[in-house]
Amino acid sequence: MKRYDRHPETKAVRGAADLEKKNGPLATPIYQTSTFEVTDNDKQVETTGSDHYYTRYGNPTNTVAEKTIAALEGVDAALTFASGMGAITTTLMALLKSGDHVVAQRDIYGGVNKFLSQWLPRMGIETTFVDTTEYEQHARAIRPNTKLLYVESPTNPTLRVVDFKKVAALAKQHKLLSMIDATFGTPINQHPAEFGIDLVMHSGTKYLGGHTDLICGVVAGRRELIERIWETRTTLGNCMDPHASWVLVRGLRTLAVRVARQNENAQRVAEFLSEHAKVRRVHYPFLKSHSQYAVARAQMSGGGGMVSFEVDGTGEDARRVTEAMSLFTLAPSLGGVESLVSIPVLTSHLMVPVEERKRMGITEQMIRLSVGIENADDLIADLERALEAVAAPSRAQVG
Repeated sequence: MKRYDRHPETKAVRGAADLEKKNGPLATPIYQTSTFEVTDNDKQVETTGSDHYYTRYGNPTNTVAEKTIAALEGVDAALTFASGMGAITTTLMALLKSGDHVVAQRDIYGGVNKFLSQWLPRMGIETTFVDTTEYEQHARAIRPNTKLLYVESPTNPTLRVVDFKKVAALAKQHKLLSMIDATFGTPINQHPAEFGIDLVMHSGTKYLGGHTDLICGVVAGRRELIERIWETRTTLGNCMDPHASWVLVRGLRTLAVRVARQNENAQRVAEFLSEHAKVRRVHYPFLKSHSQYAVARAQMSGGGGMVSFEVDGTGEDARRVTEAMSLFTLAPSLGGVESLVSIPVLTSHLMVPVEERKRMGITEQMIRLSVGIENADDLIADLERALEAVAAPSRAQVG
């Protein structure tokens, strides 16, 4: 008989819970301790490497968060980190060595671009950047020493969508590891591991936490890979604090309902912007005019809460629009219950050279919206008022 697999909404709330009837706390306790006592030295040796030894190695509160995320992603195991960048850098250092080569898509988060292009070369590891949806280009970039294919989908901030089947097949053909930053997609809207992607990373700061009160990162995948990453995390020490893990667990409980509302709101916002005379272009995976719309619909259950658009004007116009908003708060993060707005060239991709940003398709006129759970009519009214700051009207293009 086939084992019954619970739906994502249930996994988000009860994914790591012991469902046996018992007498005990319903909410996950915070094990706010640096170390754990034992009765004798044999027990001390036995607990080494467990979540009852030393919190840099593991902690029961962290374990609940990790098991919940593994259940949501449909994989063996997961690890939490002190930040999203901590998750990425630790994973890459765990899996790569001097002389190795990485193929990575060009339009990824600016901090990762910097790590791949400026930090890994110091360790003797090279990266070739390729266009996100040009899979022939991915294939041509692979060398005999290539070890990892790194992608992001949907991309930040251009909202391009990677074809998971093609990436996983390419990695398998060349015996490479594949890793995706799936932060924008969330484990509610997409499941890259089902398509064969080896490692799924999230900046848990964003949707997983969901309330703009937490910094953390997560990597999920096959157990043998997670164990290798765990060894490096233990050495580098960028583990998650137990109280932060408790905040993450609490956020995960409402992940499905938050994302569902954000999907609905973002869809309406994208459709409004695509018809606005002062908007040149709109980027949202579930707009029919999006260049990867068919791929997005095939592998995502929702378009996500992120929308980016380009005003039909100058970079200064974009600044004025963002500063004229009131419900969309001017701040550099995303994924929380409140709506945020930022200009990527001034925030997430400030550290990326201008020419490289142009190749990514990131312009001074681009505005990125993180759509929250407020009333969609109110959000649209806020955008309509703010767009009055753009001087010259013309017809919108979508893509």
